[in-house]
Amino acid sequence: QVQLVESGGGLVQPGGSLRLSCAASGIIFRIYAMGWYRQAPGKQREMVARTFVGGSPNYADSVRGRFTISRDNAKNTVYLQMNSLKPEDTAVYYCNAARGGEGYWGQGTTVTVSS
Repeated sequence: QVQLVESGGGLVQPGGSLRLSCAASGIIFRIYAMGWYRQAPGKQREMVARTFVGGSPNYADSVRGRFTISRDNAKNTVYLQMNSLKPEDTAVYYCNAARGGEGYWGQGTTVTVSS
């Protein structure tokens, strides 16, 4: 059974930082593309950052230069370091694992950026 478990969300002031983690089980982690997506209230889910098996990660324009995605294949974990957070980054953040036609989602972790 595939499980993606996110953690690290919370309440942070504008300009602050958070680090999200996603621990995967039930998949051969190293062969999956891993990504972070987010969904703000009343909006569609959008891609934030993705890291591939080889190649460079890609980022949404809105987070490029502020967020960094990384993965540790030994720990089956993908991270999202979020710096210089803005109120518009407030959303539920979801982890995704993808390979070919397969895709899996975590349950989400909530990030709230507010003073």
